[in-house]
Amino acid sequence: MIPLIDRLTTALADRYALERELGAGGMATVYLAQDLRHHRPVAVKVLRPELAAIIGAERFLAEIRTTANLQHPHILALFDSGEADGFLFYVMPYVEGESLRDRLRRETQLSIGDAVRIASEVGSALDYAHRHGVIHRDIKPENILLHDGRAVVADFGIALALTSAGTGTGSGGRMTETGMSLGTPHYMSPEQAMGERDHRAQ
Repeated sequence: MIPLIDRLTTALADRYALERELGAGGMATVYLAQDLRHHRPVAVKVLRPELAAIIGAERFLAEIRTTANLQHPHILALFDSGEADGFLFYVMPYVEGESLRDRLRRETQLSIGDAVRIASEVGSALDYAHRHGVIHRDIKPENILLHDGRAVVADFGIALALTSAGTGTGSGGRMTETGMSLGTPHYMSPEQAMGERDHRAQ
């Protein structure tokens, strides 16, 4: 059997050259890659096969279209997305810098000024997304990147498009209807951990 990484490398070879793994979580693995068309480094995030099987390509790509329209100075942009040989992936800018988790490991405690600034920038990004019918579902220090003196929220690719009936925003019905809990246990609300579909506690 061909290893998953070899299959993935082959599947993306016409667009992206994978270089190394940057990190892995409960929902996806992220790789540093070269965008062959635009000659730039990018981060390619690939959903875990079990999650991809539950969500399905059509549903995933429909949600990605929603998050791709988010334009905010503190939200990491989305370059590309797709399905290749059964892999569901999306592509983001490669941000040189560190995550909030990295900084907390190094400094242990932020200054009051830095803590207020980061919280304000992240809050602004989340408020903007919520007003456009998208919730993040996995906010944690690892998904807050610090670059050029500002905070950028990453990983909106696995987001939930809210129903117009529930929020007055968005379009169509709720996309993620599997009841599967998505997120990181230490940062999830009880409702999210139980796979409930009410977005209000997230």
